Amino acid sequence: MLAESKLKTLLDFLETLTHDEKVWASGYLFGSLSNGKAAPQVAVADAKPLVNKITITYGTETGNSKKLAGEFAAKAKKSGINAKVVSLDQYRMNDLAKEAYFVAIVSTHGEGEPPAAAKKFYDYIHQNNLQLEKLKYGVLALGDTSYPLFATAGEDVDKQLNKLGGQRIIPLQKCDVDYESDAEGWFAQVMHQLTTTSNSNGVASQSVASAPVVAKKATGKKIYHGSILSNINLNDRGSNKETHHIEIGADDIEYLPGDALGVIPENPLRIVEPIVELLNIDREKTFTFRSEEVTAYDLLKKKLNIFYIPERVVSKYATLIGEVIPSVKIALFDLLTAYPLKDNSQFPELIELLEPIAPRLYSISSSPEAHSGEVHLTVARDRFHVNDEWKCGLCSDYLCQLKADSEVEFYIHKNLQFRLPEDDKDIIMIGPGTGIAPFRSFLAHRDATGASGRNWLFFGEQHFVTDFLYQTELQNWKETGTLTRLNVAFSRDQKEKVYVQHKMLKHGQELYNWIDNGASIYVCGAKDPMSIDVEDTLMQIVEKFGNKTIEEAVQFVELLKDEGRYLKDVY
Repeated sequence: MLAESKLKTLLDFLETLTHDEKVWASGYLFGSLSNGKAAPQVAVADAKPLVNKITITYGTETGNSKKLAGEFAAKAKKSGINAKVVSLDQYRMNDLAKEAYFVAIVSTHGEGEPPAAAKKFYDYIHQNNLQLEKLKYGVLALGDTSYPLFATAGEDVDKQLNKLGGQRIIPLQKCDVDYESDAEGWFAQVMHQLTTTSNSNGVASQSVASAPVVAKKATGKKIYHGSILSNINLNDRGSNKETHHIEIGADDIEYLPGDALGVIPENPLRIVEPIVELLNIDREKTFTFRSEEVTAYDLLKKKLNIFYIPERVVSKYATLIGEVIPSVKIALFDLLTAYPLKDNSQFPELIELLEPIAPRLYSISSSPEAHSGEVHLTVARDRFHVNDEWKCGLCSDYLCQLKADSEVEFYIHKNLQFRLPEDDKDIIMIGPGTGIAPFRSFLAHRDATGASGRNWLFFGEQHFVTDFLYQTELQNWKETGTLTRLNVAFSRDQKEKVYVQHKMLKHGQELYNWIDNGASIYVCGAKDPMSIDVEDTLMQIVEKFGNKTIEEAVQFVELLKDEGRYLKDVY
């Protein structure tokens, strides 16, 4: 029993909570009792479902949401609840108003946008005046706290469903890149709300013990401090491109083939110094940034996005200075020049408006088995034309200019949905341009471990002489048998352009035979148009050489995806 004073404090506190907050608190208190261990047994019998069915939907690009949806469905079915799992791009929108219990697992991409697979659903709930009073729902929002608009897409879905009359089963849960424990704990609370237990007298009561409690693990990214071992341009003289192979040394680094490296670039001096001079900034004055004391100069150099300010920040800046500013993406120096601060004392307020530099992800092109203590990247220097002037992308420019022995901080972004199969399984890799990066990792790994599965690579670039990335390594792997087949497409070496999908079609019969015999297909590189063209070609191959109708070919490719044998890492 609680002492009277403590009981009064508890009751007063509970009066301030909403229903959703009370639900969360009950799960939290129960979890704290178990001290991270399995839920204690109580004098109750089996958990029984309060509901018959639940729909679990997911919107994903990396596959994390899909993986969680499958795991959640298995747990629901184990509790006696019929669970339907469906991707949001396949979900029938008219069913939403008929749903009783509905879960959405949504990741966030770009500038707080939903993934492509969730875009149709996202637009549907925001553009239609729906009546969802019967809906009871829960939203799990996946994201990355390094980005300014962390988990925004999931937050938007949660708010809109509530606005349309839906009732939350439990509150929204936002998850960082280490999402597993938080996600599992969240769904355990969902199941707690949907099940009952029967006591020894056969009387049903709402179950707490039926919700398993997962030990809370430490979250957050492990930051590695590495040094540049080498940085070379893979393209030869006369190439239209500049692609760098960058080797980074770091202690105790942990990653697997298929993972990506996340790096936060620094702003170049050419855009930092003019701002310092324009605002007459005291470089050494310190400010608090994300619980860290940082000098004004380091804020502009290493922490804040000043390269191109997004429209949402420009709008806040307009309010700060009391001006009407067109909605446009613009460099901070250009913004300050065209629309100056009232006076330089507003600099602290300006800092509050600016967002942190977002990390960039690059597919890792090395294998820990072959390159111990190192991680390699394959980085194309992004160059584009703006107002008759050539400009470079912030991060690719930063990385490509790093000299040997330069220090660099990074983290590993796990990609659980782009993993090698068992050692004896065959793989087909389609990676034009820098899309070859993870496949260099795959081949190096399979070579180092002696994997028996066959390996087939399709690689494409502009010119054989200047743009054949990793040519010597690939030819060596071909000679030693690690690379079973190598087909290359150099688009500008003949009158008509030839791409990887043309080479796929040329070898369609054997490609289909590999797939039919269990090979997995991996695609890495540009999402549009490359990955779309590759998938269209794959369906043509399945239709022609598998003697199928177009509908059967589509179903065949979808089955490959469901089986985890058709995997994409595209951007």
